[in-house]
Amino acid sequence: METVLSVKGLRKSFGQLEVLKDISFDLGRGQVISVLGPSGGGKSTLLRCLTQLETIDSGRVEICGETLFADGKYAEKEALAKITLKVGLVFQNFNLFPHMSVTENIITAPMRVKKIPKDEAVETAKGLLAKIGLSDKADYYPYQLSGGQQQRVAIARALALSPEILFFDEPTSALDPELTGEVLRVIRSLADSRMTMIIVTHEMTFARGVSDRIIFMEGGVIVEDGDPEALFTNPKNPRTREFLSRAAD
Repeated sequence: METVLSVKGLRKSFGQLEVLKDISFDLGRGQVISVLGPSGGGKSTLLRCLTQLETIDSGRVEICGETLFADGKYAEKEALAKITLKVGLVFQNFNLFPHMSVTENIITAPMRVKKIPKDEAVETAKGLLAKIGLSDKADYYPYQLSGGQQQRVAIARALALSPEILFFDEPTSALDPELTGEVLRVIRSLADSRMTMIIVTHEMTFARGVSDRIIFMEGGVIVEDGDPEALFTNPKNPRTREFLSRAAD
């Protein structure tokens, strides 16, 4: 399997607090990894480092064969710009532009960043809206949508740039329980189409069913990394076992 993300010895501190401590793992093309763990364990910081929203202190990160960070420094500016286009991030709180329609939210980045003609970008947006079940909301504004609908638009916006890897940072944590399912169905359909993804989530049942691998993080380290069924039914680490038992209560 082709490796599309390689992380070796990644570290990140904020002042005296070391948030990520020697994180290492690989992600293969078409794989889905769910990252579980208690709040404050470094999960979101990991995604932010991989998408250049936070700076890496040390380690090595390669994305689609291109070196993002190594030997204490980042790649040159032009190379970083290309790497940026290979990853997409869906945030917890949608982050849609309130003054833009659904279609405008989706087409803006492809037009500005990839210089895609507007008519082509609009056609892509139509296809993505059909895929997420929101074809009838193309001209709506974010305030006219439910939280679940806004998050689905955020997913379509990320997909519009055709990323190689899609990261999700607790995509349902801001949603009411009845709206969570519609977002998870979209993510599951992406997994079925073999989209390469890393999903930080507290949705245990979903993670178990959709993932090729589960990573359990706590205290800035990877405590356990393994097959979902094995990890959920017979975790090797006592801390993983404790966390999963509490999550099931």
